[in-house]
Amino acid sequence: MAKNIDVNELNLKDRVVHIGRVTKVVKGGKNFSFSALVVVGDGAGHVGYGQGKALEVPAAIKKAVEAAKRAMIKVPLQENTIPHEVNERFSAAKVLLKPAPEGTGVIAGGAVRAVVEAAGIRDIVTKSIGSSNKINIVKAAFKALENLKDPYEYIQARGRGNQEATP
Repeated sequence: MAKNIDVNELNLKDRVVHIGRVTKVVKGGKNFSFSALVVVGDGAGHVGYGQGKALEVPAAIKKAVEAAKRAMIKVPLQENTIPHEVNERFSAAKVLLKPAPEGTGVIAGGAVRAVVEAAGIRDIVTKSIGSSNKINIVKAAFKALENLKDPYEYIQARGRGNQEATP
């Protein structure tokens, strides 16, 4: 997680991925609360996700947005897509992200779509394999985005100077 991202300077938009109703059975009956999974992003490579729990939906969403702002990451973009293919897993959820040519659009399921659109990725092909748990799918997608390598930084690290990176 990148700690040097100033969220106050970014124009963040939040998107609710999932609202869950949680029931706790106690001696006097049932206690209801709500959990929210939210993705925030500026559409230019910064994205974060968070979870919140509260007795009411708006309070849960607010907590999730605050948690997402604390967990922002920077995604290396190349044109409107990602620099290379990446395949990650979190628990039983597997996510495959593949770069796509311009004009393809976002081909993704609900939870992964929210993540990549918030990050500002416009052309990508994704596949979610295994679990249908939205929380684990979002975590796997974030793990995949964190493991993307910026080709320009890679060239600099190899001492290639200012040669152009090929997509």
